[in-house]
Amino acid sequence: MKIGFIGLGNMGGPMARNLAAAGHEVAGFDPVAPMPQGVTATPDAATAARGADVVITMLPDGAILRRVAGDLIPAMASGAVLCDCSTVDVESARAVAAQAVAAGLGALDAPVSGGISGAAAGTLTFMVGGSDADFAKVQPLFQIMGQKAVHCGDSGAGQAAKICNNMILGVTMIATCEAFSLADRLGLDRGRLFDVVSTSSGSSWTMNTYCPAPGVGPQSPADNGYKPGFAAELMLKDLRLSQQAAEAADAPTPMGELAAALYARFVEDEDGRGKDFSAMLPRFEGLHRRD
Repeated sequence: MKIGFIGLGNMGGPMARNLAAAGHEVAGFDPVAPMPQGVTATPDAATAARGADVVITMLPDGAILRRVAGDLIPAMASGAVLCDCSTVDVESARAVAAQAVAAGLGALDAPVSGGISGAAAGTLTFMVGGSDADFAKVQPLFQIMGQKAVHCGDSGAGQAAKICNNMILGVTMIATCEAFSLADRLGLDRGRLFDVVSTSSGSSWTMNTYCPAPGVGPQSPADNGYKPGFAAELMLKDLRLSQQAAEAADAPTPMGELAAALYARFVEDEDGRGKDFSAMLPRFEGLHRRD
């Protein structure tokens, strides 16, 4: 396919590189990030979109997505698909999809899970909202960039799935870090805790795969000084999106609300910015019960 790719940072860059390596013709635009190997640079987003079968965006937030979509949609060929892989609010995803469909285009919201390492390895999971036909058209590209793509429903369903997933992730990471901190103060060896919990009812992805304790379990950012695989400020963004959606839907999410408040304190008032979201563990190590 002929692909336009807008947003070539830590996530978009490797995704675009993998598409080019698979033989697709990829034109890219990013105002600051370097151009990945095999991707042809263009002077602006609209130029990257012209003549493309699929235009993929990977952008920081909903406001930027709306602005960029305003440039892309008039430049895209009739029948092309705009596939947004950013994590944004559900309202922005639906608004951009409606604008694209009104212009005779296809539209998908397809946020990802798997982080920078998954983008590089082509092992991302895509959560996709949009029509069956548009999903089928882009599915071959999802298979290159990731290991799984789940069609979640109509426009906005992909973003809904992503923010629900990451609300669970934020809550469970906090609980996992609390458990290690408590184990330390009770004199329980971290490795023994891992051996028990990872094969018992307390097991979770944050324990078994992405353990926040250095030297315990598989390699994770904790073993690299908490250099971010998924930055704490990005977790805060996603938790805030979950609470924005919960407010709009009148849904009770007390644990999600508390997790958002804890990550806000960690990122904005403490030293969490620029660290992995699992660095919540050393944060707890330095606190007392009433802090």
